[in-house]
Amino acid sequence: MRRIAAAAVVIGLAVLGGTARADTFAIVDPNAPVVPGLTGLPSAELPNPPGGITVPLMLSAPPAQPQQLDWPQLQGLWQSAGAAYGIPWQVLASINKIESNLGRNMGPSSAGAIGWMQFMPSTWMRWGTDANGDGVADPWNAQDAVYSAARYLAAAGGATDISRAVFAYNHADWYVREVLDLAQIYGQGGDVAFTLDQIQVDLQKAQEKVVDANREVVAQEALVRKLEQAQRPWRAREAAARVLSDRLAAGKQAARLELSRRLAVAEADRRRARLATAEQELEQARTQSQPASFSPGAGTLLQAPSYSGNWVFPVGGGPSVVSVGHTHHDYPAADIAAPAGSPVYSLSDAVVTRSWHFPDPRCGIGLTLQTSDGQSWTYCHLAYEEPGVVPGARLTAGQIVGLVGSTGHATGPHLHLQLNPQTEYPQNEPWFQAFAGVAFRWQDAPTPLEPSDSSRSLAGSTGGAPVFAVVPDAAVPAGQAPSDVVLFNR
Repeated sequence: MRRIAAAAVVIGLAVLGGTARADTFAIVDPNAPVVPGLTGLPSAELPNPPGGITVPLMLSAPPAQPQQLDWPQLQGLWQSAGAAYGIPWQVLASINKIESNLGRNMGPSSAGAIGWMQFMPSTWMRWGTDANGDGVADPWNAQDAVYSAARYLAAAGGATDISRAVFAYNHADWYVREVLDLAQIYGQGGDVAFTLDQIQVDLQKAQEKVVDANREVVAQEALVRKLEQAQRPWRAREAAARVLSDRLAAGKQAARLELSRRLAVAEADRRRARLATAEQELEQARTQSQPASFSPGAGTLLQAPSYSGNWVFPVGGGPSVVSVGHTHHDYPAADIAAPAGSPVYSLSDAVVTRSWHFPDPRCGIGLTLQTSDGQSWTYCHLAYEEPGVVPGARLTAGQIVGLVGSTGHATGPHLHLQLNPQTEYPQNEPWFQAFAGVAFRWQDAPTPLEPSDSSRSLAGSTGGAPVFAVVPDAAVPAGQAPSDVVLFNR
């Protein structure tokens, strides 16, 4: 328990920088000196020239055997890359965790980002670095990728303005906050960060196990229902038959289906037992993660609920993985995209008015609840619903009601949220909008966010000459970028 408790304590890092925001920079010095004290590493002051690096033949194709490093190797890599380019190693660690979960999920992403630090291929061609000296700049190699990220951050002025540099890595204020909040936890020491990583891995595995087990239960229960339905007409024929031979023939068919049904019921019971075991493991993982979830950086990783007054955003995971559009495809509702297995929360104190643990053809697994202000809300497409979510059950704000899925008429995992009747978009509710950049990001618009206090403490300015100077808007004609400007993109 000592490690878990330590992960919940936030200790500020002595990282210096500023809070400027810019995504267009002009090169100040055209020279490209080598990194002081190091040999063979390219400078951060200029990107690679065309054809300046050798990359894997299939740049966007992951290797057959992805590289994996243990914790001491990762920490040593972050520290050496950070020292090489003057970037806080905690920030490199945080980006590595958020972008690829320390190499466990290296893509390609839906946007095409690849490798350990999730570079876009075009960006990799400009800033990719052969850090291990094997002659190839490989985004799927941990050393090449982490050093390239350090170089990229340094190119954006990270040595003096880490907040602006992280913003250049991903043009989103919420991303800067997530990275810098998590960096504070990494700054507490490897023991705390390692424990947090293990807690998160255990929690995700437990969620996945419940999702898989419930899917098996639902499929088997569907088979039982199908066999029951198939048996009914034969029983009816048997009862209505006037000729003995017809009655015997119908009875024989019904008996065969009954045997199949009993075998299916026995298998359903075995699958329910496996689900019960998975539920117990998930409850243990949740209990283990709870102390650490109170820290801002850890809470996002552990998918803790986000509160705003009496309201809670109904899906956990934070804006790096949770997103929603301002509109819905055919009527007022919100489709909140999130990874399968993400926790789904009661959005306020409420009473369950309806619930269904077996998928509806359209809504899938879901529920309807009435909040204390009298509004009625429906949740759809859950992969799993908590056993206690039954009509009449009282829920507290932030109580877990299920896990994100794609049951029913759904494309991809998401929570479908709607008001009853569907006269207003949930996204227009003030409480919903208050979570933009905190619990989710907008899919179809920028998601502005003021940096948190912890982000500001990490981004205090020390002055000094930045590697890039901000180009005034008036210096660039509308719709045209000058040749001496470096445009950063993710």
